Amino acid sequence: MVQAAREMSEANKPQVGIIFSDVDGTLLTTDKRITSSAVAMIRRIFASGIPFCLVTARSPEGLAPVWCQLGLVGPMACFSGAYVLDADGTELFSRTIPVDLAVEVKRYLEKTFSRASLSVYGYHDWVCADASDPRVQRESRNVGVMPRECRDIATEFAGRGVHKFLLIGEPDEISWAERTIAVRYPQLNVTRSSAILCEIMMAGASKSHAVEVLCKHYGIDRTHAVAFGDGRNDIDMLAVVEQSYAMRNGGEDVRVAATYVTRWTNDESGVARTLAELVGDGRLA
Repeated sequence: MVQAAREMSEANKPQVGIIFSDVDGTLLTTDKRITSSAVAMIRRIFASGIPFCLVTARSPEGLAPVWCQLGLVGPMACFSGAYVLDADGTELFSRTIPVDLAVEVKRYLEKTFSRASLSVYGYHDWVCADASDPRVQRESRNVGVMPRECRDIATEFAGRGVHKFLLIGEPDEISWAERTIAVRYPQLNVTRSSAILCEIMMAGASKSHAVEVLCKHYGIDRTHAVAFGDGRNDIDMLAVVEQSYAMRNGGEDVRVAATYVTRWTNDESGVARTLAELVGDGRLA
């Protein structure tokens, strides 16, 4: 049963050893900012020695503006868990789609979902066929990164593989894509991160696995982990920790999957205000 997050006394506060947070729709406001009070709270958490980990569908470069707003650098799980890095940039986990399979999948996606925009990501590279596509431009503004135009991913990602495909389209096409791609390619992990976005990674790449990788790296049991999310691609992460919080602005399926629902939305500093109750005195700076 979903419970609303509530103020906690010193006696019943859970022990928090590590924190995981989605970015868009969770930590960031609707206009892609972090409130000043949230910045102050997260800096206090860092200063206390508690790892604060961003877990997102974004690339490492797409997270750079977020860390810049925080004035910090921390551990991150990118591409929905396909690429996990420590705070100093050391690779902790990487799972890519082999190039031969990626070329086949790209050909299938372009033919079957021709109305959608297709982007390809690997490590620190983002490529697409048409960078002037308004949907690509919107995504670029959201993450603060510009893609390069490239059609030959066999050469571009030779010897490395692809971390993620991203389809951007109308909700009906994206819903259809999620269903059909998973059936055709059971070795892939396919999920809608929003009504208009479909993320495609290799099976075994997930936000929940990223949580396990980072908990093991820091030597912290998952019973002491806290996670925040708002979207469908956060559900597995919320399920793998005992202290999971769906954002008040999240979808109903996300709120049902979490242990708690925050009292505040992302636009109301919901992550920071909840953390103030969990690890602080309940007040934001």
